[in-house]
Amino acid sequence: MKKTIALVLTCVLTAILSGCTFGTSIDNLMAPPKLSAQQEQIYSALTDAAGSSISLKYPKSGKYLSAFIVEDIDGDGGNEAVVFYEKNSLTVEENTLRINILDQEDDKWRSVCDTPAEGTEIEKVMISHLGDNERVNLIIGSSLINRSEKNVSIYNYRDGFLEQTFSEGYSFFDVTDMDKDSENEFLLLAGSNGSSPASAEAYKLDQAGMYHKYSSDLSGSFTEFDNLSYGEIRSGLTGLYIDAVSGAGYIQTDVVFMDENGLGKVFSSPEESAATLRPSGCTSFDADGDGTLEIPVQFIAPGYEDTSESEQLRLTNWMYINSNNKLERKLTSYYSVGLGYLFIFPEKWRNKVTIKRDAVNDELVFCTYSNGSAGRELMRIYCADDSASREDRISSGYMLIHTKGEQAYLVFVPQASEENDDGLSISAPEAAVRFVFKE
Repeated sequence: MKKTIALVLTCVLTAILSGCTFGTSIDNLMAPPKLSAQQEQIYSALTDAAGSSISLKYPKSGKYLSAFIVEDIDGDGGNEAVVFYEKNSLTVEENTLRINILDQEDDKWRSVCDTPAEGTEIEKVMISHLGDNERVNLIIGSSLINRSEKNVSIYNYRDGFLEQTFSEGYSFFDVTDMDKDSENEFLLLAGSNGSSPASAEAYKLDQAGMYHKYSSDLSGSFTEFDNLSYGEIRSGLTGLYIDAVSGAGYIQTDVVFMDENGLGKVFSSPEESAATLRPSGCTSFDADGDGTLEIPVQFIAPGYEDTSESEQLRLTNWMYINSNNKLERKLTSYYSVGLGYLFIFPEKWRNKVTIKRDAVNDELVFCTYSNGSAGRELMRIYCADDSASREDRISSGYMLIHTKGEQAYLVFVPQASEENDDGLSISAPEAAVRFVFKE
């Protein structure tokens, strides 16, 4: 052991004396991904042009997660290679993040363009046509090292030159056909910065290479976005459901769409959007599997109206956007964000059933509610963290309805007797099909 420690100390001392330093970043601690044969050829051509003192940079999200992107980015029918890297030999004042374009000649790769990129990290890359313009657009989202500021740039590559045609700060961006005209728009969300409100912007690119901007202010001073998803808001019209951060621990939803009149939003006033305010994690979701998104809006469970906020239990109404752009209840459920499930109430339970916690058995209990008080039990839910407690509940008559990793979800449905049957009882199979699990 002493010899091993001495050997390690000798290696460290040798590295220090030779001018090497030991960083603490993940990039230094993790081995880089193994390159394919094609990537090795591209990397060799890159180092021939840029030198060997470089570090590859990898996008953090999206379709392209490699430092090497091999696509036809100029529309000539042949693939080019786009490589993101950092030049280690540049000074602090210079931009170290670079974009290199390589092309093939006689089956050999060579660097044809090298240019600085915005920021220090690559967030996301998209490659797409926009509008009715035939050019291929290289769309690169980047950020500073702390990821607090993000910028998206759109490039057009032609004849060995990479031209930046668009650059703007963003919180979220995407390429999608919002207005269903068979042409893609560039969609961007920007958070409030104090002097201007949060906004949504859509850009169309015409045949002359001009961007046409359509914008709409959002319904709150949002600086962050918790979840974004597309869903139909009425026949043939797609909406972007924006679950935005609205204060510490809370989110609310705004919905934007695009039609022949440009970019619009569903809620005509901030108050309508504020009606969707709820704790973070309660994101818009297709709760009943019908292909339409619903917005969860929580309310105090019957019987808890006069208790302290810390003791209140809540149920959830799942709201959809009707043909008049108004929120309308579709269904009611109990929704456990932490445990990742919801139980959809039978319609006959509405306003007649409440919930309570059995702290002794760590269970959630559903029971009848009338005249201001809880009545008989209709169902119990237990989430087991280990096999012993799971098997104990099963032996006691509980039904296993779902497992996720080590966690098991079990339900117990007591049978109603003839004298206390009030029409609210459900069977165990009916209870099972009313669970929805968010993976």
